Amino acid sequence: MISDPKLYAILDLGYTPEAAAEETTAALLGGGADMLQLRAKNQDQATIRRVTERLIPLCRAAGVPFILNDFPVLATELGADGVHIGQDDGTLAVARDIMGPDKIIGRSTHSLDQARAALAEGFDYIGFGPLFPTPTKAGRPAIGLADIATMEREVGSLIPAFCIGGIKRENLPQVLAAGARRVVIVSDLLLAKNVREAAADVKAVLLLGTAPGADVK
Repeated sequence: MISDPKLYAILDLGYTPEAAAEETTAALLGGGADMLQLRAKNQDQATIRRVTERLIPLCRAAGVPFILNDFPVLATELGADGVHIGQDDGTLAVARDIMGPDKIIGRSTHSLDQARAALAEGFDYIGFGPLFPTPTKAGRPAIGLADIATMEREVGSLIPAFCIGGIKRENLPQVLAAGARRVVIVSDLLLAKNVREAAADVKAVLLLGTAPGADVK
C-alpha cells in the first residue's frame, strides 16, 4: 500500500533517452515522486523490457510502486507493481486476470463520465485529462479545469485521481485552485535543468495544497 500519493512521475522515453533512464528516475524518486510509470510509446518490447529491468530496483529501493504503461502481460512477467491502460486498451477484468488481484491497475479518463465509469468498474486509480494541450497527447483536446472539483468529489474522494496533461510548475497553483489534489507532470520535470529539484518543488506545493485521500493498493 502507498498512502495518499500526490506526485505521479512518468519516465517517458519520448523525452528521456534510454541512456539517461536510470539517472532521471533516481532524480524523480529523490525529489519525492510517490509513483513512477514507464511510458515507452513506439518502442519495441525489447527496449521496454531492458529499461523496466533497470528501473524496478530503483523503485523498490525507494518504496515507490513501478507502473508500466500498457503491456499487462509484460508487466506481470517483469514483476511490475501495476499497469496503466487507456480507454482503448481493454477492460479491467482482462487486465486483472493477467496481473492478479494484488497489482495496481489504473485507467486514463478524459471526461467526468469516463472517470465515473472507471470508478464503477473498480480501477485502483485514474488519470484525468489532458487538462491543457500537450504534445504527449497529440490530437486529444484539452478538457480544461471546470470538472476537476466534481471529479474529485465523486471519484477522487474514493480512489486516487491524478490530473494530467500540460501541467507545469507555473500552472500547478491554478490546477490546485480548481480542486485537484494529485497530479502527473511529465515534460516539465523531465526537461528541467535539475530534475530532482523540480520534482521536490512540485511535491512541496502538493503537500501544502492537498488534503488526505484514498490509498492505492
